[in-house]
Amino acid sequence: MNRFGIDVKLKNIPALDPDFLPLMRFNHAFLKTAKKPVSIAVERADGQMSVRHTFVHGTPEMAQADLYYVERLIKTMLWMYGGFSVWITDQDLCKQLNRLYGPDGPQWFDVEFMHDVFEAPFTILYVDEVPEEKNSPKAIGGHLEGCRIGFDAGGSDRKVSAVIDGETVFSEEVVWFPKTNADPDYHYQGITAALKSAAAHMPRVDAVGVSSAGVFINDRTMRASLFLQVPPDLYDAKVKDIYIRAIRDTFGDVPYAVINDGDVSALAGAMSLEDNSVLGIAMGTSEAVGYVDEEGRITGWLNELAFVPVDANPEAMRDEWSGDIGCGVKYFSQDSVIKLAPRAGIQLEEGASPAEKLKAVQTLMAEDDPRAAQVYESIGVYLGHTLAYYYELYRCRHVLLLGRVMSGKGGDLILETAKKVLAEEYPELEGKLLPALPDEKFRRVGQSMAAASLPERRA
Repeated sequence: MNRFGIDVKLKNIPALDPDFLPLMRFNHAFLKTAKKPVSIAVERADGQMSVRHTFVHGTPEMAQADLYYVERLIKTMLWMYGGFSVWITDQDLCKQLNRLYGPDGPQWFDVEFMHDVFEAPFTILYVDEVPEEKNSPKAIGGHLEGCRIGFDAGGSDRKVSAVIDGETVFSEEVVWFPKTNADPDYHYQGITAALKSAAAHMPRVDAVGVSSAGVFINDRTMRASLFLQVPPDLYDAKVKDIYIRAIRDTFGDVPYAVINDGDVSALAGAMSLEDNSVLGIAMGTSEAVGYVDEEGRITGWLNELAFVPVDANPEAMRDEWSGDIGCGVKYFSQDSVIKLAPRAGIQLEEGASPAEKLKAVQTLMAEDDPRAAQVYESIGVYLGHTLAYYYELYRCRHVLLLGRVMSGKGGDLILETAKKVLAEEYPELEGKLLPALPDEKFRRVGQSMAAASLPERRA
């Protein structure tokens, strides 16, 4: 495979996506001949800073490759860490990046998203030297005492658990359609219905933890695909504090915490494994990712790897929301199954919801249909290459794979294939990176149970 004159050789290629070009492998091939130093920093809330020191070629012949490499790196940093200000030590690249991230550029979605999340102007600045890295991780979760509710809001279903002194006494999973509903009262009513359903199975409610797709700062919903259709004025008025209002309206002044569902999946993994350094990947309506570091802390990073590029193929599928191509959501969610199924010869019912289409392929897989196996094997190849990339980004020891896509025989085949790819293409990671599946029940409701442990109970 060749892009911008950079040759990449692979042993494992997805049968249903033969032009897949793992971005990490492109990056490594690019860097073999890049000698000009360049440093990049991304600033986020409270002066926190993420930094990368790397190289480009700095020649006219490689200008297009240099810009592609640096832009994809910045895109990765923005969605992994979050940030509203990019600092770079190359003046020419800075000018070109400002065009790409300008109002008429292809990355304007990223600019608007980061502006909304951090409520600050987005800038890309040339500097002689970038600042030092600065992070502020914090401990959260693991509180099991008392009567707790854990709520997990997904794009296809909502889950809730009632937990008493660490034992789950009730779990419920209800299908809903938050991403297609423009009325925030629909979401609010669904949330409160779940909370009341769990509360009915306990003598009292001491604390409530929420796991939800989206970006949260101080428990507020800054951006979330669950509320994609809600108009901006209603979003500000009724969505940013929707979980806080639902909890207070239902239970009064009880402790609560609202955390991105990816971070909760990582916390669930750490609790299950009784170990830290866990990357949790929930493959459902989207790709939700979270990270618990070596000390058992969450980092405060966005970890929105659904928008992080993983494929350098210029013809990769475009994400409808961000408008970008080759990003994780089209590889590690139900979108990937729906994308690949027709290529395997599986006819999906027109007008069916994405969850129904996923279920149709899962049913075929349960019947050992070879076409469905091709779908899951191809996702497994995606995953094997990408887990090596995620290891490079996070240096995680464990990867816990959750979500509907990982359910049943399909999930088993994805993991089996990913391990094969890792062994054959990345043998240096043997013993360093340990991907695993929880048991079936934990895959489906583990996040809501872990969410219940988020807030500390008042004495």
